[in-house]
Amino acid sequence: MTLPDLPLSTPSLLFPAISLLMLAFTNRFLGLAAVVRGLHANWQATQEPMLLAQIQSLRRRIRIIKHMQTLGVLSLMLCVVSMTLLFFGRQAGGQVTFGVSLILMLASLTLTLVEIQMSGTALDLQLRDVKCRED
Repeated sequence: MTLPDLPLSTPSLLFPAISLLMLAFTNRFLGLAAVVRGLHANWQATQEPMLLAQIQSLRRRIRIIKHMQTLGVLSLMLCVVSMTLLFFGRQAGGQVTFGVSLILMLASLTLTLVEIQMSGTALDLQLRDVKCRED
């Protein structure tokens, strides 16, 4: 089975999407880093076990964001490789690297969904705690 020729412009379509995703990932990372610094300072002052549990949860989320960023960067790099191969007339190599790039982007987006779910769960737990105190 042969695939139709992949135009050089097709991999370049991912550049804006990947750039925006990387910016969003970096903003999430920086936001969590600020929260961790604050919680760490509070934990050093109080040694409260709940703060330690929150820090551990944030540590997992930061690890996921680092993996999201890594997969996004690899996807972008393979887009560049794909475009280079297509530029030099290497259709098969360009198609394969572009396909792998798409798979890496899909993996990065999947991790994004996991991290968003973790974030939502953590916020929901905080809100339940506040609601219980109101009753």
